[in-house]
Formats: sequence, C-alpha cells, structure tokens
Amino acid sequence: MPKVFDKDGFSFFFYSNEHRPIHVHVRHGGGEAVFDVEEGIELRESQNMKIGELSKAQQLAAENRQLIVEKWHEHVG
Repeated sequence: MPKVFDKDGFSFFFYSNEHRPIHVHVRHGGGEAVFDVEEGIELRESQNMKIGELSKAQQLAAENRQLIVEKWHEHVG
C-alpha cells in the first residue's frame, strides 16, 4: 500500500491495484474516505469519518493535489 503522505493524523495512500480516475484514499482514526483528484478534489465515498474530519481531509488533499497526482503517475504509470 504506497503511502503518499501523512499530516495531522491523516494518512493518504493508494492501494496496489489502483485504477482511473486518479484518486487517493485517506484514513483518520477508524474511518476511511476516497477523493477523486483528477479534476479538482471531490469526495467519492467515506466510512466512519465525521463531517469535520472529511472537511480537513479534503483541505489536505487540495493543498497536496499536485503531490498526489505525481505519486499516482509514479505508482500506476
């Protein structure tokens, strides 16, 4: 499971068998969410994450969108 970055207790990562569209998984506490990042930052799904946690995760994904896309291309090709 390739890690993209960790910040403020949030862990952003990809799974080994990823597929398009470009997206990133994020875990915080006992929850997980997926954000599409190809054309902006858009929440695709979430489980067990509170609204505030999702908002912070989305903010962090937006701030690090370029890094996420670069790491995606390194990992997926």
